Amino acid sequence: MDVSVENVVRIFGATPALHGVSLDIGAGELVALLGPSGSGKTTLLRILAGLDVPTSGRVLFDGEDALKLTVQQRNVGLVFQNYALFRHMTVLENIGFGLRVRPRPRRPSRKEIKRRALELLDFVQLTGLEKRYPSQLSGGQRQRVAFARALAIEPRVLLLDEPFGALDAKVRRELRRWLLEIHNKTGHTTVFVTHDQEEALELADRVVVMSEGKIEQIGTPDEIYDDPNSPFVFSFIGESSVLPVRVEQGKVWLDDLPLDLAAGGVPNGPARLFFRPHDVEVVNEAPGAIPGVVTVLRRHAGARLVDLEVGSRGDRIEIELPADYTLNLSGRIAINPRRYRLYPATT
Repeated sequence: MDVSVENVVRIFGATPALHGVSLDIGAGELVALLGPSGSGKTTLLRILAGLDVPTSGRVLFDGEDALKLTVQQRNVGLVFQNYALFRHMTVLENIGFGLRVRPRPRRPSRKEIKRRALELLDFVQLTGLEKRYPSQLSGGQRQRVAFARALAIEPRVLLLDEPFGALDAKVRRELRRWLLEIHNKTGHTTVFVTHDQEEALELADRVVVMSEGKIEQIGTPDEIYDDPNSPFVFSFIGESSVLPVRVEQGKVWLDDLPLDLAAGGVPNGPARLFFRPHDVEVVNEAPGAIPGVVTVLRRHAGARLVDLEVGSRGDRIEIELPADYTLNLSGRIAINPRRYRLYPATT
């Protein structure tokens, strides 16, 4: 199912939560709403689900005005961070709940509800646990039951609100792979909210980066990571180092030192130089390189992290090198960013 959000505004009292948000989601897409707390991503999801109403704007499901439909009529599958399972119901009863509460004309028979619930139990790899209660399951198992319950109603769209936020890192990684397999098998249009950039980049076909109720950028994971369109997106997605510089006549200057970097279309004046810690090379202190003083060396998994003090103001940046890097990393060194972005200081 196609989903369209057109110029949606949501204001709580005097506080705007969404500022004219527009977004088109194609049938079968897996889209991540990514942003920090307060960015508006959960508010947007709740509006899609019918749990909240926009102050203005439109939401269309396959061209139909979804704002005129009740939550039941929208037929969306919802999965929450806290599972929202019924503690007094067995696993099988939880999965079949959405079918049992349908209006009688659309309600399957008890036999059909049980058949579908057992089939979904197998689908989410929990065969044999149908008689257990939520308290008898692990967090990962409970979340699988929540997914099965959402899928049981054959939803037009699947909406996930921080679905793995309550789980430990190892279980989260396992369930991410599992969710991708589920999505590829079912082909549901899926929208999920997360503040975890790694999760969004790993799972989504497209990522919608949000900040302060606005969409900052929409793109594939590669586009968002490799070609961020603003300082916010660059700093929010992945690790980044930033230095204050200035641009004069197409050249980039760090204090009184000209750098061997192209300014592109950045206008003259103060600017900020962004680059990824792993996207640098250590060079001899040659003209055009960024000189710095090593202040901290530390090991991080398969990498060596190096803190440098740079420039007359003593700005701190971090670079990442292979753990087996053998060249001298004490005292003064110089680096060249292999990939970088320049933004005017006012953006």
